[in-house]
Amino acid sequence: MNTNEVAKLLGVSASTIQRWIKQLQLPMERNERGHYHFSQEDIELLKEIHEQLQNGTLLQDITPPDGRKKTRKGTVKSAETDQVIETLFTKIKELEIHLNDKADSVASYQLLQHRREIEELQCQVKELTRKIEFLEEQLSEMKKSSVAEKPLVMDNGKVKRKKKNFVSSLFEF
Repeated sequence: MNTNEVAKLLGVSASTIQRWIKQLQLPMERNERGHYHFSQEDIELLKEIHEQLQNGTLLQDITPPDGRKKTRKGTVKSAETDQVIETLFTKIKELEIHLNDKADSVASYQLLQHRREIEELQCQVKELTRKIEFLEEQLSEMKKSSVAEKPLVMDNGKVKRKKKNFVSSLFEF
């Protein structure tokens, strides 16, 4: 029988059967494609496992068919592995410190650059303010002098300044 047929017989899924085989390390036969092929003895064993699980036994508490409870295998860290990991952590910390220093220097450079640009803009604003004040002074002087140069003309009782002819203004007539 294949995995799907056994799963239907027991009323569980095919992945459940595969999980039982792997976790309990059951010695099941496989065909040339790597699929499980169950004999009658294998089916009886899986029925016993199913009954134990139905009675509330946990899968890790079920004993394998040879009667021995297999202990879980784990890896023990060697001192060499700890030393390599410690070296890696040290290098990572050094890289983090270097990265933070680089970021700080970049930020400082940017701040200084922005400060220089702001100072240049402030100088330009001061220069423009001085030029505007100078031009305003010249404009007010021009207004004063232009009013004084125009001749007076009476028109209906009002005093008006007569505009000078262009040619006469050139030769001061």
